[in-house]
Amino acid sequence: MRDRLHDYVRHETPTGDAAALDGLLAEIGQRYTELGAAVEREAHPGGAHLVARFPGSAGREDERPVLCLGHHDTVWPRGALEWRESDGRVFGPGVYDMKGGLVVFETAVESLRDVPHRPVTMVVVADEEIGSPTARALLEREAADAVAALGFEPPHPDGALKTARRGSTRVRIEVTGRESHAALAPEDGASAIEELVDQVVALRGLVAGYPGVLCNVGTIGGGGRTNVVPGQAWCEVGLRFADAGSERSVLAALSELEPVRAGTIVRSTILTNRPVWTGEDPGLAEVLRAAAAEVGQPAGGRPAAGGADTNLTGSLGVPSLDGLGPVGRGAHAPDEQIVTASLVERARLTAALLARL
Repeated sequence: MRDRLHDYVRHETPTGDAAALDGLLAEIGQRYTELGAAVEREAHPGGAHLVARFPGSAGREDERPVLCLGHHDTVWPRGALEWRESDGRVFGPGVYDMKGGLVVFETAVESLRDVPHRPVTMVVVADEEIGSPTARALLEREAADAVAALGFEPPHPDGALKTARRGSTRVRIEVTGRESHAALAPEDGASAIEELVDQVVALRGLVAGYPGVLCNVGTIGGGGRTNVVPGQAWCEVGLRFADAGSERSVLAALSELEPVRAGTIVRSTILTNRPVWTGEDPGLAEVLRAAAAEVGQPAGGRPAAGGADTNLTGSLGVPSLDGLGPVGRGAHAPDEQIVTASLVERARLTAALLARL
């Protein structure tokens, strides 16, 4: 497992780098084929997605499948590769989020060859790190017939699984103003930057009325020269929602932004949206407790603030569970790492889950 993880990490796969992503996906697809899956690819300009269908064991071939969710893109640019091992841990870009989870999944499936189990469908997407915009329809189709969904994202740092997730939405706010000379005719202009600043202040006031909402203005830009009243400005905002009601209200308000000053136009666009996934499914929780007891592991789980593709399955009513990747910490951080031995532990837990579902 350690060697396969090293190989996957060696293939650097930044989101949007189609050549790099498709290169690793070919290797993953070959591995799934060797394990008995029928593999399909769905091409996209930013990188293909993969669907692998593993048949059920004899007598269970016609049962509804378990849907498993993974991604092979990372937040790390090419050239970030640095693999090292120390004190029972592996460090490197993507080891925790989530190439370690891909290795856990394939090892668990391999161990099921002589164990009764229902069909398993694995979907590996290329743009999860930016909200899975091109994969959403595919995920919805595969979720329609699934008996449950298992995500192989990282667990909580203490190893606890993830039983719910905040909603996650990225919004772009764009302002068009009117350019003019900043000294000779400032009254002829309408500053897009000043309008955007006012809109951001208003947004902060809006979300302050919803204690469960997190708001981060992550990128911002506009204008060109200090002697020109700026005609364009924009920002991208990340929002997190603890409940569906707050999500609906805030997004509705953002869709109806009005300019503060004359001569400007304000537009908002939802770039990606992951709906709120609330509530642990009692039936799946019971299966997890039994599977964890079988392999001598804890069965704890709790909600997570971060978003993932299980947001979608959970919001659609599919019993969902996430965080089956290896134990570690540092997602998206320079010290990203996993506990090497937890690769085996998570594979054993996953295999027990799949056998019991």
